Amino acid sequence: MRFMDPYAPFIARLFLVALFPFSALDKIVHWNAALEQANSSFLPGGPILLAFGAAIEIITPICILLRIFDRGAAFVLAGFCIVTAVLYHNFWAYPGGFFVAGDGGPALSHLWDFLKNFGLAGGLFYVVADAKPRPLSEFLDHPFRVPTSGKDTAA
Repeated sequence: MRFMDPYAPFIARLFLVALFPFSALDKIVHWNAALEQANSSFLPGGPILLAFGAAIEIITPICILLRIFDRGAAFVLAGFCIVTAVLYHNFWAYPGGFFVAGDGGPALSHLWDFLKNFGLAGGLFYVVADAKPRPLSEFLDHPFRVPTSGKDTAA
């Protein structure tokens, strides 16, 4: 699998940011529904928020993939994920919470979206930290080897 080593970081970044351009497209195509959600928080200026959000979801993934200001772009996108999770996926505000019998109601859907956003933010903060992944082939050869002091000393 050594042939994958140069491509694995790009593929990981692609998987991390793939949903954002589609989310921006969804906002554009379904503008009225997206505007209704944007206006559901206490923040004023729904159309501006929506346009700003779509721009973030288009520009930052490109920067992350092309490694152009990728750490700054990942920081902005992680912040976007956290803000949208807290403002628009407030599962705690629904009566009965997500323990409602049956399908769990809207609270359960918001809980999963909330957690998804924080999971994405975690992956994006990994890019912000400029983490240097081990080569894929090294991981596949020794998946449980733990590097120490930045150097792999295990035999």
